[in-house]
Amino acid sequence: MAEQTGDSDAALIVAWQRGEEAAGSELVRQHTNALARFLAAAGAGEDLEDLVQETFFRAFRRLSGFRGTASFRTWLMAIGSNALKDERRRRKAVVLPMEDREVEDAGSDPHAEALERDLLRRLQAEVATLPRMQRDVFLMRAQQGADYEEIASVLGTSVGAARVHYHHAVKRLKAVLE
Repeated sequence: MAEQTGDSDAALIVAWQRGEEAAGSELVRQHTNALARFLAAAGAGEDLEDLVQETFFRAFRRLSGFRGTASFRTWLMAIGSNALKDERRRRKAVVLPMEDREVEDAGSDPHAEALERDLLRRLQAEVATLPRMQRDVFLMRAQQGADYEEIASVLGTSVGAARVHYHHAVKRLKAVLE
């Protein structure tokens, strides 16, 4: 479930705009991990730390344009997605899926662990190959718990289109599981 930070985010944004640097630091503290997870799942790879930093830089530079129609976190994810897209365009290279992560104990069964690791790699690779809108909608919905209205607002699409993008992403990812 998504962390509820909307009210505190609004207060922190106002405080930061009044010149309270600690408020900006608190926004970064509250949202760094979620942003990093989102970017890693989107295929950030080795550039993850730089992309997180670039995303916050862009967000604070554009904070006066934040309208509050979506949560700050969702708005931040959209900026992060654009930063990742820009980085890929600069490099013009295929970005590898997120790093391997520890697989939970499968009962000390090496075969089960290997199968689980393989499935995780295939899912990560498939998420990274989803069309950008499908990937962003899927990650915002599945990973961040954003609702379709919020996703549509941030990504500049309709609620119906966001639902369709999510459906197609889930369909492709389910095919990996079969």
